[in-house]
Amino acid sequence: MFLLFLLRALPLPLFDEAAYGQLVRWDVLHFLAVARNGHLYEHHWAFLPALPALLRHVGLLPVAALVTILSVDAFRVLYELSEVTLGSKGLAWIATLLALLPSSPVTLFLAPYNEPFFTYLSYRGMLYSARSQYLQASIAFALASCFRSNGVFLAGFIIWGLLIQSKPRLSSAVYATVLSALVFAPFVYHNYSGYVSFCEDNPQRPEWCNKAIPSIYTHVQSKYWDNGLFKYWTLQQLPNILIALPPLLLIYAFGFWHLKAVYARSQSPFASITLTPHVIHALFTSSLLLFASHTQITLRLAASMPTLYWAATWLWTHPSKDGKGFQYRSWAKAWVYWSAIWGSISIVLWAAFLPPA
Repeated sequence: MFLLFLLRALPLPLFDEAAYGQLVRWDVLHFLAVARNGHLYEHHWAFLPALPALLRHVGLLPVAALVTILSVDAFRVLYELSEVTLGSKGLAWIATLLALLPSSPVTLFLAPYNEPFFTYLSYRGMLYSARSQYLQASIAFALASCFRSNGVFLAGFIIWGLLIQSKPRLSSAVYATVLSALVFAPFVYHNYSGYVSFCEDNPQRPEWCNKAIPSIYTHVQSKYWDNGLFKYWTLQQLPNILIALPPLLLIYAFGFWHLKAVYARSQSPFASITLTPHVIHALFTSSLLLFASHTQITLRLAASMPTLYWAATWLWTHPSKDGKGFQYRSWAKAWVYWSAIWGSISIVLWAAFLPPA
């Protein structure tokens, strides 16, 4: 709860007086509104129901305490996942230590946001997948999908393990299909509930109800948040894109290096095929964030991709060509400096209810 005491100690004027208390900022206002009244207005359907349900039944401060507990345990899960994936306790320790400096510490360690739950459940599911425990992985991923819509992409780890990593069989294909459907189920049900609310028995049906795939979520994201390919690429949003570039560039740099190293059959632990599904997932998610979303969300969501911390570990430990040093150590130090400085700035911005959200 150190962050809560720090937020209380910052005597900053609020940019928006709609906030009250140190925890209620940005999306928390929407979560609380849905918790009190349900998905009453169309724009509320941009928020999946898991977190509002927790706030409704448990309360704001208990949820914040739960966030802190899950965030602490997430480090343990990340360490185990890193050890299994990288095959090294030393590298796993470095990755876990680097994870102590996320780009959005308030929304990951304290605030009642979707990201801490999503990050923890993603790590859990990835660890289960690495251990070939695919039923448990699908349950963890399905729970993650109750908090964020991009949880549906986590089904890729199950498909990779059952159909790509091992020799595909009909039984494996059926099993992968069933487990993937479980991961998709919360998002599908959310959209079905929206369809029932707005489209059935409604003589003034909204236009989105008549689409081939009537998704209220995609409709709301487009109408109220203006999400879509290159829609965020405006001069006005340039600062938000720039502040999100460090984690995006690191993921891209490491991701393409990894794919090239796998093809070249490098002996580096960072060229192991066990990293490949993580790299593909991180590259895909990063591309969505960069080209078709509010790009600054990267600062909140990056922690859910362990590839980011493995990439930072790669910067610290990748040997130079002559074998007498480390090729990217200066970049590694720059990453740590940026993480510490921006993380501190983000705490102040949160306290003052200033962007980025």
